[in-house]
Amino acid sequence: MKPRAIVALDVPDAESASALLMRLGAEADFVKVGSELFTAAGPELVGRMRAERRDVFLDLKWHDIPTTVRNAARAAAMLDVRLVTVHASGGRAMLDAAVEGAGSTCGVLAVTVLTSFDAASLGETWGRPVAQVEDEVLRLAELARGAGAHGIVCSGAEAAAVRAVYGNTLRLLIPGIRLPGGEAHDQARVVTPEGALAAGASYLVLGRAVTAAPDPGSALAAVRRAID
Repeated sequence: MKPRAIVALDVPDAESASALLMRLGAEADFVKVGSELFTAAGPELVGRMRAERRDVFLDLKWHDIPTTVRNAARAAAMLDVRLVTVHASGGRAMLDAAVEGAGSTCGVLAVTVLTSFDAASLGETWGRPVAQVEDEVLRLAELARGAGAHGIVCSGAEAAAVRAVYGNTLRLLIPGIRLPGGEAHDQARVVTPEGALAAGASYLVLGRAVTAAPDPGSALAAVRRAID
């Protein structure tokens, strides 16, 4: 499949999302709705995005008991979203439930290690030493594969290793995309669009590198050209 660029609507309300999309134009044909915006605007906003023929990635990163996650994934599929996220660390039973609830039209992506972590901070969280983040990503990727997930979320730093092990069995969504020379902000592991594509990304999530640019439309067009 051709890689897709996903614009992160990391804004506080529906009005701000609409204003940003006006600046981005029709090229923003795949958008991410995360926790902040979904809490503020809810399913109505998702419905509006679908009515505008934009694909929606609902990035709520569920981590709960299997029954709750199954029902949440089923509700998301009924909203006609294309992708949802769960934390791979929720375990195999939860991942199985998410895939079952999402059905055949909504892809489940398992979040491995958030891009805000490095090895030291991840080890502090896990309560044990972590020599390499890549090892943890591969361990969690195997849980996702066993559950039949559509793919995983990982940084560009680990993407090539995952692709080498799993090929196209797992689609890769890579956040933390930064244009050359751009700020990393609160991300510890970032990559350029070209780096993500070379590592085998199926989906590139574009946040502040595009949305905070002086001309968001031009920044998005540059990434689309790299993909094409």
